[in-house]
Amino acid sequence: MSDQIRIYDINPVAYVRQTQSDRWKKRPAVLRYRAFRDEVAHKIKELPMDFFHVVFLIPVPPSWSQKRKLATIGRPHLGRPDKDNLEKGLIDAVYRFGDDGHVWNTASTKLWAGTGAIIIADDYLPFFEIPVDLAELVRGSWEVHDRVLV
Repeated sequence: MSDQIRIYDINPVAYVRQTQSDRWKKRPAVLRYRAFRDEVAHKIKELPMDFFHVVFLIPVPPSWSQKRKLATIGRPHLGRPDKDNLEKGLIDAVYRFGDDGHVWNTASTKLWAGTGAIIIADDYLPFFEIPVDLAELVRGSWEVHDRVLV
């Protein structure tokens, strides 16, 4: 993997601390995370080894007014879930049956978007210079089909 930007049509979900009783209780948060983990394992086979920057595009709630959505899209997501739990959920899902101890240098960003997605780049992505395709993705007007931008 070198100098690539990968865009995955996966709605980000934060890691959920599970308890012994989650084997039979089936809490909704745990079920959401397990579905996310399975989707990530299916679509993302590996992460860059030395460094990667992951951008979590969090969809704006459909209940918000159009004016509030337009004012929020593309701006930093400052609430829950926090970026550490999003990143932990992603890394644990990719390396579900292996050891993730080799992941040592990452950057992560959370942005509001029209649609949920995960962007993984081999290098840091400065979002003050968003390429046109990524800007359209953030606004939700771009169809995502697990693309690789080179």
